[in-house]
Amino acid sequence: MKSLLIAIAVVAVVFAGRYLYMKPKFMMGSSVPNFETNLKDNRPFQLEALYKDNIVLLDFWGSWCGPCRADNPKLVKLYDEFHGQSFDGFDDFEIVSVAIETRKESWERAIQQDDLKWEYHIGQFDRFSSPIAKQYGVREIPTTYLINTNGKIIGVNMTYDEIKSFLSQKLSNK
Repeated sequence: MKSLLIAIAVVAVVFAGRYLYMKPKFMMGSSVPNFETNLKDNRPFQLEALYKDNIVLLDFWGSWCGPCRADNPKLVKLYDEFHGQSFDGFDDFEIVSVAIETRKESWERAIQQDDLKWEYHIGQFDRFSSPIAKQYGVREIPTTYLINTNGKIIGVNMTYDEIKSFLSQKLSNK
């Protein structure tokens, strides 16, 4: 009986430790750290410049990640429905995709295959050791942060229905 209790305690500690290790680094209300990098087309990019006027979904994903690829059609649908709309309190809805990769070719092929039509694509080719992944403490993908115009996180790993509901409530009645 005693060894069964010890085994249960060990399993519980392992699962709790894994949960704490894998959970996102930032929570709702946290300020996001800015980063500067180049986009897929080599244009310079600064996160802070984008969220100043827009709600931004920062999406960490990978071409090799099954759940990420399964979520991509939902992201495209969100983008199609809300990008370019009039909102109260901010100009637009933007998506910034940060790919956790090892091969540039796989990343570029996935963008094309999944029709990821937004312009903000960033490739990080050292997987989870990449600078942006480390800065955001990303240890599993997909990981998403919804960021407001003050650079505050207003959602962590929200479902697409939750994001859609939030954006729908912010649509301007003009």
